[in-house]
Order: sequence, then structure tokens, then C-alpha cells
Amino acid sequence: MKRSFVMFVILAMIGGLIAGTVVHGTLSPEGAKAAAGYFDQVTAIFLRLIKMIIAPLVLTTLTAGIGHIESAATVGRIGAKAMIWFLTASFVALLIGLVMVNILEPGVGANVAQVAAANKPALAEAQGLTGFLEHLIPTSIFDAMAKNEILQVVVFSLFAGIAISAVGEKAKALLHIIEQAATVILKITTYVMMFAPFAIFAAIAGTISTQGLGILVTYAKLVGSFYISVSILIGLMVFVAWLVVGRQMPTLLRAIRSPALIAFSTSTSEAAFPLLLESLEAMGFSSKIVSFVLPLGYSFNLVGSTMYCTFAAMFIAQAYGIHISLSEQVLMLLMLMVTSKGIAGVPRASLVVVAATLPYFNLPEEGLFLILAVDHLMDMGRSATNVIGNGLASAVVAKWEHARPIPVAERPEVIV
Repeated sequence: MKRSFVMFVILAMIGGLIAGTVVHGTLSPEGAKAAAGYFDQVTAIFLRLIKMIIAPLVLTTLTAGIGHIESAATVGRIGAKAMIWFLTASFVALLIGLVMVNILEPGVGANVAQVAAANKPALAEAQGLTGFLEHLIPTSIFDAMAKNEILQVVVFSLFAGIAISAVGEKAKALLHIIEQAATVILKITTYVMMFAPFAIFAAIAGTISTQGLGILVTYAKLVGSFYISVSILIGLMVFVAWLVVGRQMPTLLRAIRSPALIAFSTSTSEAAFPLLLESLEAMGFSSKIVSFVLPLGYSFNLVGSTMYCTFAAMFIAQAYGIHISLSEQVLMLLMLMVTSKGIAGVPRASLVVVAATLPYFNLPEEGLFLILAVDHLMDMGRSATNVIGNGLASAVVAKWEHARPIPVAERPEVIV
């Protein structure tokens, strides 16, 4: 099923390229614009489907996730050490992405500013820090969900998750209901993402119909810039892990290599989970620690996807010629630190996060169509990066635990 989906995506990209080239080469500029309008209808439907699931998805998954993390934290220092690594890695990934996208500027020269003017009403001024902080607090969770005010939904979800955790057993039934709702919405999300190949075809065809093959240069800059940035992130994580793991680093990298290749080829980090878990345990890392840290990492340590969110949002701003000030970029970084944790494990989760981020910085929602055209190519890289990051995190935490004197009775059966 996954292989078939990948083939559909590849065929959609090729088909969109051919269709867009034919339209651009055979029709007049007015005719090409009209044809692009029909393609845009398909991508607009896909965008509405994504917007349909954002608020309930964030509410249910983040509320349930916070509840479980709070209870998991009671297992002690292992959870605390893992979260320190996860949050630090996420911040560094966002920071590297933000710096590199400003240096490399992959979206500059895309020349789609006129498209934004034609399809988007006049943009309001961006919020200042004071207005942004005030806007964080919802007057009503129902109003926030109705308007897709994702940050307000996140704030409510944080309060709800912590409260459910504090209540304990009395809220167990409620937490179970929320988890069931999250499962249903995740299934809806899977259905929505099955429509992605059609949207990819339409996005590429519509863009090339009006912009011509020259837009491929911009896409090449985007994909190349992203992989350069991801390589820097991986190199930094490997260096930090080497400081902790030491001489076992070459063996650890060999153990992570096969799971990372699986994630790269299938465009999903979940496919590599069983092999990654088995490989780390085979190295001698404590199965007790790895089996706890690794699943936690799949929810809170998707560093590749986190970096992609920054890259995609800033690329859209550059492509449409919209200036994002330094203070707004800092706010974007902080916002993504939270929202990127709320929908982990969702197919094409990064697209959902980006779609939720764009309105807060007055970026055209149509910009999602631009990155959709090459999202699959970058999904391969971010999935592999997620697996590498989680493998290194699990090994580092296991090594930290081994470095600490542990009473004989508390030692796991397998010691690093």
C-alpha cells in the first residue's frame, strides 16, 4: 500500500509536469491562466480538507499526549533526560532551518507575488508581540476551533492535558474517550492524505501552466537547500552523540543506517520503528530504556519534520515577496516548537503544521500549493532525519543512565 502510494505520487509529479508544460506551451497567457484556475480548484479542495482536520486533530492528540507525558514523567529521570534532549534538538533544528533559509533564500526569484495579489485580499498588518500574547488565550474553545485558531487550541489543550493528568484515575475514562476521538480523526487524516497525489498533480500543473519550467529552478533550490540544512543538523547531532557515546559511535551509525534507509525510501519514519528498536537493543543498549525513549521520541523528537516547517513557511514568504521581520521569525520558531509536537505520527503532518502556521504571519494559504509540488522529495529526507535523531537520542539517554551509578538490584539485564 505504501509502495503504491509512492508510485502514485511519482506519477502525479510527472503527469503534472507534462500537463503544465503542454498548457504553458500551447495556450495564450490568458488561456493558461484559465486552465491554471481549474487546476487550482483541485488544490483548493485539498487545502480545505486539511483545514477541516487541523483543529480537532491538534485538540485530541495534544491533550492525550500531554496527559501521557505527565504520567510518563513519573518514571523518573529517564523521561526528564529524554525530554531535555528532545526539546533541545527541536529548538536547534528550528534555529538551523531559520538561519539557513535566510542565508540560502530558496524562494527568492520565484516571482509569484502577482499570484498572491490576484487571489488574496489585502493582508492585515502582522501582530506585535503584545497582540500576539493576548491572542494566545481563547475566549472560547469552540470559537477557536470554528475559526481554526490553532495557537488558542494548543493553549487549551495544554491546560486540559495537564488537568487530566492531575486528576488521575477520575479522568481515566475521559482520557480514553479523547484517545478514541484522536484515533478516529487520525483515520480521517489518512483518508484526506489519499487525495494528495491528485493535489500534487494539480499543484505542479497549475504552477507550470502560468510560471513555465523556470519554476523548476526554484524547486531545485528549495530541495537542495533543505537537504544541505538537514545534513548540517545530522552532523551536529552525531557530534553531540559522539561526545556521550564515544567509541561506540561507528557501530551505532551502522545500526541506524538501515532503519534510516527504510524511512528514506518509504517517506515514513514509522516504517523504520521495529528495525530501529531491534538494532539498538542488539547493540547492547538497555531494552528497558530504549523501549521507553524511542516511542517518546516518535512523538516529541521529529527533528526533520520540525526543521521542514520553518523552511516551508519561510520559503512561501520569500516566494511571494513578503517580508517577515526578525521578531516575527522568533515568534514563528516558538510557535512551531509547540505546534510541531501536537500532531506527531500523522501522515504528511508537516503540511498540516505549515497550513496552521501561515495565517498567523499573513502568508497566503495558496503558498501551500508551491511546497506541495515537491513535498514528497523533502518528506524522504525529513523522515530519515527523524529516524536518525530518535536513534541517537535513545542511545544517548541509555548511555547517560549507564554513566550514573545504579544499584545492582535496579540495573537492567543488558548494560551498554
